[in-house]
Formats: sequence, structure tokens, C-alpha cells
Amino acid sequence: MNHDQLKNLEDKLWDSANAMRAHGGLKASDYAVPVLGLIFLKFAENKYSQHEAKILEEYQRDKGTRMERTIQEVALATCGFYLPENARYDYLLNLPGNKRAEALRDAMKGIEKYQDAKFQDVLPTEAYFDIEKKKDDILPELLKSFSDIPKEASGDIFGKIYEYFLGKFAMSEGQKGGEFFTPTSVVRFIVEVIEPYKGKIYDPACGSGGMFVQSADFIAHEGHDLNDIYVYGQEYMGETVRLAKMNLLVHNLRGEITETNSYDSDPYDGLGKFDFVMANPPFNVKSVKESTVKLDERFYKYGLPKNKGKKDDKISDANYLWISLFATSLNKNGRAGFVMPNSASDARNSEYDIRKNIVDSGIVDCMVSMPTNMFLTVTLPATLWFFDKQKVNTDRKDNILFLDARNVYNQIDRAHREWTTENQQNLAAIVRLYRGETKRYLELIDSYIKQANEAESRVAPTKEVLELQIETTLKSLKAYIKETKGAKRTPTKTKALKESDFFNLVEKFTKTTPEINAVVLDNLVHPIENTPLENEAQLEVAKNLDFNVAQNKFDATALKQDANQLLELYKIADKNLKLSSDKFWSAQNLVKVDKNLEEALQNYIEAIEQAAYWSSNINWMQTRFPEAKYEDVVGLCKMADKTEYIEEQDYSLNAGRYVGVVVDGDNITKEEFEETMGDNIEKLKVLVKQSNSINDSIFSNLSNLI
Repeated sequence: MNHDQLKNLEDKLWDSANAMRAHGGLKASDYAVPVLGLIFLKFAENKYSQHEAKILEEYQRDKGTRMERTIQEVALATCGFYLPENARYDYLLNLPGNKRAEALRDAMKGIEKYQDAKFQDVLPTEAYFDIEKKKDDILPELLKSFSDIPKEASGDIFGKIYEYFLGKFAMSEGQKGGEFFTPTSVVRFIVEVIEPYKGKIYDPACGSGGMFVQSADFIAHEGHDLNDIYVYGQEYMGETVRLAKMNLLVHNLRGEITETNSYDSDPYDGLGKFDFVMANPPFNVKSVKESTVKLDERFYKYGLPKNKGKKDDKISDANYLWISLFATSLNKNGRAGFVMPNSASDARNSEYDIRKNIVDSGIVDCMVSMPTNMFLTVTLPATLWFFDKQKVNTDRKDNILFLDARNVYNQIDRAHREWTTENQQNLAAIVRLYRGETKRYLELIDSYIKQANEAESRVAPTKEVLELQIETTLKSLKAYIKETKGAKRTPTKTKALKESDFFNLVEKFTKTTPEINAVVLDNLVHPIENTPLENEAQLEVAKNLDFNVAQNKFDATALKQDANQLLELYKIADKNLKLSSDKFWSAQNLVKVDKNLEEALQNYIEAIEQAAYWSSNINWMQTRFPEAKYEDVVGLCKMADKTEYIEEQDYSLNAGRYVGVVVDGDNITKEEFEETMGDNIEKLKVLVKQSNSINDSIFSNLSNLI
């Protein structure tokens, strides 16, 4: 299943589930866990089916011998769980009538019966009765919808669907939803920086377990074994704990999730224990009592956040309790990445003292200012903090990297932003250059070159299809004009054809000649697909890719002009030239030819935009780091030394104080601005045209009803 197919499936499943939720008058908070439980059931069915033959074979082989095991034991060892007959998806789907709540409860209990103690009482059971009471056809319809998930879908596919639904439920819940879900793009960037591919991973505010899941994805992507990590999570909300445990089951992750308050409980004896810490804790909590944490070294090692001079038993703000907890939970080689409000980077009073102690310890590696609107909660600006216990043994021991990524984002909708995969990788590449990992930077550019080259290979075929569609549409219009030359039309239509100069425009229609790129390039030493991992070679390839992008724009401008002119002529013909009997119209294949032309144009534009996209990512990196080595970039990144972050900035960890104030994009030329605006205007024209077409269709349908 490719990316587009998965996206379509996710959207279809969500639309179906959400429509039934709304129809049944259910809140997302009441609906999330049971729906995710049904996704888990389908996942369990698929996975068990894939292992069932092996399970039966091993059971029969050992039966009657000293090695004999129950079929449940064989199943647990083979695929992680046993699926009883009453939990099989087809059985539940095909039950007579609408009543499903009792069967679903029994199915969930049947699966949990043979699980380890830590995965008992995880799956939803009673919640299905509440849904059934609201509307008894919701559950069978949901089962039917989720049966569309292909039988061959793997755990990876289910993991993506599960995360997609978590994100959608979180967005539906607004601020409340943000308590259990950290946006995937944020988590992935943290994972890219700390690289948790082996060891113990800890999240003391784990929510639904997203940090762990993205760690698993990173491990798979890098070719490491999933069994190399073991995750430890703590979460205060009981329902969210269940979401997290289901998430681990779906992703086949080894680990433990404990329902507890992290301020007053240490279930894993965590001081100096973990290889990695990842977290997005609750911000600005002011209800923690000093007596709860003052004897716990995990919290007091760097100092406690107290209001100076006050005798009450209150912590002023828990932000620095979390920061201390993350730092003290790391072992001697550990790395941490976590989210904090911007205010923590400059906090004064006792928080200043704690920050000073942490900075002086040498573990602060990198600070990243994030764009606003990245979270589902509020627009509160946030910063990513990164600790590295090994940094003190490296050349950068007295340096801290400050990265201002506030202007790096993709706008999802009016209220939400994200980091695309390339945004994440580009920012992570800056961190790797700072760490001296030049080869990994070159490997990233190489991957972009390959994708740009592949995208460019799709431009010519889509261009040929568009040119052929323009040619055949024009030929068909001319043939139709000739065949119906003597036909009678109403005076109104005849007048319209004359006033628009239709016949003359069709007859004299000629293809627009595109501009030719005047840039002269040297021939490449190597084919693009065989570009060596060398900066000079990659810079040379980038020039060739830029040349192609520029020529594609010239070609596209000419072809868009031709296609749009022809679409206008077709519109006139469809309204005024076509006879009431469209026998000839059909014979010349003119029925819906405008849709075919629009589709060909859209496919061509998408192809050239995709090629330009990969080139733009190459340029974004190479223009900032032309030597493939780290260097400070005004408005983006600054490697500060002790003099700067201690003496000049007095232990501030606010990236904006270091990198400067130039906003990326303000220095574009007049020509670049006009070109960008021109492209946006063309896109707007297409959208307006589509909107008008939809409006016409709506009014036509309404008229037909009357």
C-alpha cells in the first residue's frame, strides 16, 4: 500500500467513523477508545491470520511430546497474543441483528485472558454498551467500515492508521485532546535528533505513547531490531494509559506503561537509569507540593523551583521539576529531547539558578524555537530542549546550538501547522553538521537528488499527454465545426459565437512558444543517479536540477496559456456550438473533453511542482551550508560559546537572542516575488474555476429537482 492509498484509506475510515459519531450524538472523548479498540481487533485478525498456519503447525508438531504447549502458549510466543474464535473479525462482523456490545466485550476479554499482567484491562469492554444505547446500528456499521482495511495490511499500516485516528480525536477535542497527543511531526524531529535506536527509553508524561511509536519507526527506518529498545512510560490519566498500552500492542513494542503521578512516584527506580528521555509534559503546573519532591534526588539535584522568601509548601512552577527529572533520569551516555514553553528558557528567580546549574553541567546540547500553532492545544509558543550527557567528552563541550525554526513550517489549515518530513530532516541535518557528521548531511542531499531526478523523469510523460490532449481537443473542435457548418442554431447562440469571435479563434489557434533557459551548463561528469557523496559533485548536480526547474516553468507557462485558452473555447462551444442532438459531438469525443484537458494540465503541473519541491530542499540546505560544514546562519542558527551564553546572555536559552532577527524569505528579489505571486494567482484562478463549476452543478441539480 503506497502513501496515497494509505492516505485515502485513513480519510475514508475517519469520515465514516466521525459521521457515525456525530449521527449518534457522541463526544469524541467517549468515542476514541472504543473505536481504537475496533481498529486493534482488525489488526489482531490480520496479524493472527498471517501466523495461524505456523501456530497450528507448531502446536501439532509438539502435541503428545514433552515439549507440548497449549495453542494459546504457542500463539503468544509466535505473534504476541491468542485470538479466540469469538474475537475473530468476520465472526463479529457477520453476527445477526445490530446488537454487538456484548460480543465485543467478550471478544476483548477473550484476548486479554491470555496476556501478561501488564496488558490486562487495556482493551475497551463496557464502553460499547454506551454507544449501543445511543444508536444500535453504529457498532455494526463501524465494523463494516473497518473491514475495508486490506487483509494483507501489516502492523506498520495499522500503526499509521492508529496514530492518524489519535491525531484526529485529539484535534476534535481541542485543548483536552492535546493532553494525550503530541503532533507526530514534533515527535519525529525529537527522534531525528536524539536517535533512540538502542536501549531504555523513558517518558514520564507519555500520553498515548507517541514518543515510543516514533522511536520504533526510526529504528525500522535505520534497519535496527525493534527488540533493541524497551520503553518505560508514566501517565496520570487512566483512559490515556489504555490508549498507550494499545499503541504498544499495535506496534509490537516491548515496554511498560504505569498509571501514576510522576511527581510523587518512581515506579522504575529511574535515577540515572535511562539511555533516552522523550517527553511533552504539562506546562506551568503550580499545584505540586514541595514536600512531595524535596527528598527525591531526581528533582532536587539542580535545585527546587521555589518562591524565594515564602514559607508555604508550594513549588512555584513545575516546569523546572520536569527539566530536572529529564536530566537526572539519564545515564552517563544518555540523550533527552523534550518540549517546554518559551518562558522556561529565560525564567528568573529559583528557575534561573536551576538553569545555571544545568548549563554549567555541560549537558545542554541544542535549543530549538518552534513555530506557533504546532500543537492542538493553544498557540502557546514552545521550545525543544536537547540534553546530551556525552557532549562533555566532545569538541563541542563548551558550545550550545541555538536553532530558530519559527519560520520553518507547513500550514495545514488556518489554525494548525506542522513540520513536513523534509522540514524535520533539514533541521536535523543542521544539528548533525554541528556535531561534525558531514557524511550524513551528504547522504540527505543525495536522497533529495535521487528524488528530484525521479520526479523530473515524470515531467516529460505528463507533458506529452497534455500536449496530445491540447492537439486532439483542437482537432476535434475543428472537425465538429466542419461537420455542423450548415446546421441551424438559435439567434442567441449564433450571436454569442460571433461576438466571441469563436470560429476565427479556433481557426487561428497556435501553440505558444515557451521561453528558453539562457543559462549555459557544463556537462555532468557522472549521471545524476550516480552522483558521488561529495559536496562539489552535489553542488554541480543542483545547478542542473535548477536548470530543469527553470525550463519547466517556462514550458508550463506556455502550456497553461494554451490549455486555458482552449478550455475557454470549449466552454463557448459546449454552450453555443453544440447542437441539441449531440451525435457528432460524441463522435468527435468532445463529451467531457474539458475534464480530460484539466486533468492532464493538473497532472503536468503536479509533476513539475514535485520536481521543483525536491530541488528547493536541496537549495535550502546548500545555500546555507555551501561547504557542507556547519556555519552560523543569521536568523536560523548560532553555535554559541561560553562567553556568549554565560557572560553576554546570562544563561538565557532563548534561541532568538543568539541567531538574529532576519526572517527567512525577506531577502527575495523583486523578480522572485513577482514570480511567486504569479504562481499563486494561477493557482487561485484554478480554484475559482473549480468553485464556479461546483456552484453551477449545484444550481443545475436544484433546478432539476424543481
